[in-house]
Amino acid sequence: MARNKEGLVLLIDVSPSMHSVLPEIQKVCSLLIQKKLVYSKYDEVGVVVFGTKDTKNDLTAEVGGYEHVTVLQPIKVVDGDLVDVVQQLPRGTVPGDFMDAIVVGMDLLIKKFQETIKGKKRICLVTNAMYPIKDPYEGTKEDQVLTLAEQMAVHGMKIDCIIYRGNQKRDPHENNVIEKNDMLLSIFSKKTKAKAVHVESSTSLLGALRTRNVTPVTIYRGDLEISSAFKIKVWVYKKTSEERFPTLKKYSDNAPSTDKFATHEIKLDYEYKIVQDPSKVVPPEQRIKGYRYGPQVIPISSAELDAVKFRPEKSVKLLGFTNASNIMRHYYMKDVNIFIADPGNKKAILAVSALVRAMKEMNKVAILRCVWRQGQSNVVIGVLTPNVSDNNNIADSFYFNVLPFAEDVREFQFPSFSSLPASLQPSAEQQEAADKLVMMLDLAPAGTEESLRPEFTPNPVLERFYHHLELKSKHPDTAVPPLDESLKRITEPDPEVISKTKLVIDDFRRHFELKENPKLKKSTRRLLKDKSSGSYENQSTDLIASTSEVKVETLGDLTTVSDFEAMISRRDSPEWVSKAIFAMKNKIFDLVENSFEGDNYPKALECLIALRKACVIEQEPKQFNNFLSHVCRFCQETNLSSFCEFLASKDVTFITKTEAEDSEIEEKDARSLFVKAEPSS
Repeated sequence: MARNKEGLVLLIDVSPSMHSVLPEIQKVCSLLIQKKLVYSKYDEVGVVVFGTKDTKNDLTAEVGGYEHVTVLQPIKVVDGDLVDVVQQLPRGTVPGDFMDAIVVGMDLLIKKFQETIKGKKRICLVTNAMYPIKDPYEGTKEDQVLTLAEQMAVHGMKIDCIIYRGNQKRDPHENNVIEKNDMLLSIFSKKTKAKAVHVESSTSLLGALRTRNVTPVTIYRGDLEISSAFKIKVWVYKKTSEERFPTLKKYSDNAPSTDKFATHEIKLDYEYKIVQDPSKVVPPEQRIKGYRYGPQVIPISSAELDAVKFRPEKSVKLLGFTNASNIMRHYYMKDVNIFIADPGNKKAILAVSALVRAMKEMNKVAILRCVWRQGQSNVVIGVLTPNVSDNNNIADSFYFNVLPFAEDVREFQFPSFSSLPASLQPSAEQQEAADKLVMMLDLAPAGTEESLRPEFTPNPVLERFYHHLELKSKHPDTAVPPLDESLKRITEPDPEVISKTKLVIDDFRRHFELKENPKLKKSTRRLLKDKSSGSYENQSTDLIASTSEVKVETLGDLTTVSDFEAMISRRDSPEWVSKAIFAMKNKIFDLVENSFEGDNYPKALECLIALRKACVIEQEPKQFNNFLSHVCRFCQETNLSSFCEFLASKDVTFITKTEAEDSEIEEKDARSLFVKAEPSS
């Protein structure tokens, strides 16, 4: 039996009030089966619908009752046929009783698995709970729910309730029924391992059903060291994790079709050969790793690598506390982890709870130094945020987010409006129009459900991939299907929202004149790297295309600048940028050094301006700034200081931070090179 095998029963309400949303339910249930075929092929799933005119279940024949509940598919191992079952759900004609359906689902799980896979038996109920349920033969409806919850706990079952309501108006009687049903379903949440989710749109429904059963695994178990004398036993889990594409293996068709035991696997073998003599293979004992250091490759043996490796001890230590306002939200990196007290340690649970509530009350967060495993090569610095639980059955905990080191922080290079002249300052009307546009982009306006809630919004790329995979399993030559309408509501602007806010958009357009900016903001290398299937600015594309047609390799004496521009724009090798800059530096230096009474100064100035412009475009400010400093020092030492005065008169300055983010020169220091030192008295 598979270690993580799950037994699942889908209980689907097909009564008349659910007909409009059944196509979306079919999609999400199909996706669930498709993912299980990829990740959990030993899982077993059954399908029960309620609200049908007919009745088909074992309990009706055995004890009577449980009418209008139909077992479409008894519990069996997932396969392609199960996808077809959930894609063709019947449309019921009578009100559905979700309590009868839950009993039928429990009966299926008990008969199928008995006492096996305890804790991995799950019921998933999808309904709008708009119809009243029947009164039990004995006791109240609440007593019936409590009895069912106790039986679920005994047999190790869990239940997920997905309650779809939509936005339609209802009369007072319907609201009363809904409130009573919600109260009954909430009892499951309090008494069992249950989850109740309310969704109001078909898009949210796609993400509400948990399609993969991922077993949580601790990444750390040990002490949270507050001080050398105060330690708390904690467990650390991943709270969120990016869902990736499944691992796709290469498949070979070279195996004979008659070979039933062929694995169709592809094995890769690598050979390392000498560059000077490709016919000779280098054996493993003669190979050594090399690491690039500038243009050179530095060989480092495995023994040397092991000797310099940093091997910290496994630990989680408190570095200190700080105000929550000091940690910016955009500093968070990677996935979120959750710190909980050791479940079997009452003192640890009490200590964690006391620390959480004290930090919450004082609006503090903690900074930690973490080494999750013994011998882990890297140390993690992160922030611990208190999480006070609202549920009496769930203990308080901490959220942990990794923080960047100083070299990882990337400040946004947005100049402030306050630094602009008065003529470029936004008017009050423009500021108001911009404020309204920003408010329009709020996905959670007051009084309405948040659009595209993260926990209910599936990844449209993965959804489409699994759908296409299922189609190809039946028809290998099928084309990629068009994007589903439900997924389009995630990837494209909502037409409803756009139509409601058209006045705001038009008002913004009216107050701002939009023009295309022809200035090249980024390095042409970055533009090429970032280029997608579409096209970016035509001007920069034409520039690259026209200059790269001529394969210039050296700088001529008469066409120095044009040759330099053509050379630096070549994209057949990344080395041409450094070669072009190096050649232009030499050319400028020769012009200055060989000048007679300043006859070469204008030519050197022209080349220097071209070099400065290229270093801004290619984001190489240090190359220009260091060269300019070197040239001026050389001129002052060799009685050519007139060239420095010539540059000062032509307003040639360093490249500043506002022009290139890697520059170390501030705007106020741009002309510091040409400021004459006052003689000391």
